[in-house]
Amino acid sequence: MHIPPSLKHKKFFYLWLGQLISITGTQMQLWALFWHVSNLDKNPIALGGIGLARIFPVIIFSLIGGALADSVDRRKVMFVTQSAAALLALTLGLLTQFGQVTIWYIYVITAFQAIAVAFDGPSRQALIPNLVPKEDLPNAFSMTFTSFQFGSVLGPALSGFVIAWAGQEAVYYLNAISFAAVLFALFMIGDVPQSFAEKSAGISVSAIREGIHFILEKPIILSSMMLDFVATFFASANTLMPIIATTVLKVGVVEYGYLSAASAVGAVTVALVISQVKVIRRQGPMFMGAVIVFGIATVIFGLTRSFIVAWLAIATTGAADGVSTIIRNTIRQLQTPDHIRGRMTSINQIFFQGGPQLGEMEAGSVAQFFGASFAVISGGIGCIIGTLLIIWKWPQLMHYDGHEPIEGEIAPSPSSGASIVSNRVRRP
Repeated sequence: MHIPPSLKHKKFFYLWLGQLISITGTQMQLWALFWHVSNLDKNPIALGGIGLARIFPVIIFSLIGGALADSVDRRKVMFVTQSAAALLALTLGLLTQFGQVTIWYIYVITAFQAIAVAFDGPSRQALIPNLVPKEDLPNAFSMTFTSFQFGSVLGPALSGFVIAWAGQEAVYYLNAISFAAVLFALFMIGDVPQSFAEKSAGISVSAIREGIHFILEKPIILSSMMLDFVATFFASANTLMPIIATTVLKVGVVEYGYLSAASAVGAVTVALVISQVKVIRRQGPMFMGAVIVFGIATVIFGLTRSFIVAWLAIATTGAADGVSTIIRNTIRQLQTPDHIRGRMTSINQIFFQGGPQLGEMEAGSVAQFFGASFAVISGGIGCIIGTLLIIWKWPQLMHYDGHEPIEGEIAPSPSSGASIVSNRVRRP
């Protein structure tokens, strides 16, 4: 074992550590919200309101957030979004402590936090290539993925403990405090060189159109986004896991907890392994293979009646998703010039967030009519078929190696009339 190369870059290390703390707090709050809502309203549909409050603002505001990330200092955008999210968590804690909270307050605050995410995500993802050199970028995304998965494991576990010992409001207060870690990291990072597009700067239809035009003209990036959406739409087994656990595997709540953690265990394991790899080659074949393995493991999970096999299958989906996430993020960031990277990331954010959310609706609908096992199995098969169709449509993805040169600044779309200027430019 050695120190991952991306963590040797001081600025990235500050951001990574701050995100690790903040993600843990965010995951604590998410799971606490589910518990809180279920206590305020016993109807299961009330929990669905949390998902809607989280996804719709992202779909609506992500493109605007991407245009903003390419027009102003991304670090300053994060200062605002992280501060706003912290204040919203603090507000939720105060409303809860003084008995003023209602389910609608929770929905509204969650929606405003999702708006902050819509603006924060493009700037944060686009900032990473400005903090590490090209050769360490795959490792940087590996470590970013690792921090998210660690937070996804620690957050839910700490959430129940904190609620039991300190009350519901304590989770919201701790989440508010956790944002201070990112704010401190941003302060320590200092000035970060960034490229800007002159006349497409700011929030405008032409700036957003330029980002969409770029994606449509880049088969490697477009196909990776489509593959991401197909996999998460068809093969999302998490929603049906409680039903599979109780009616198919015939296990109790403890085993269900183990099953729920299996994906994160697989993801963290593979991310730690990849973090020890200096250079990743044949990224295209690895990416496609990982998604196919994801689909196969989902089918096995739907077919098996053995708890151990089911756990291993879900852990495999987590590991495959880890490989896929790290490689696809690397491909997109390396193949996107800095001045348009925020807009590319914002479009990807819609695919990344929309696939699982819509997939949960699809899985629930199929399970309603044909049963949970059929929904999981058919979803895994749909993932495999979708992957093969994408390979047929965009075969160049299969030949992507990872050593291809970073493209220079592109000519802007005719609609924007922009020329590219640099502001403290450093090529990542």
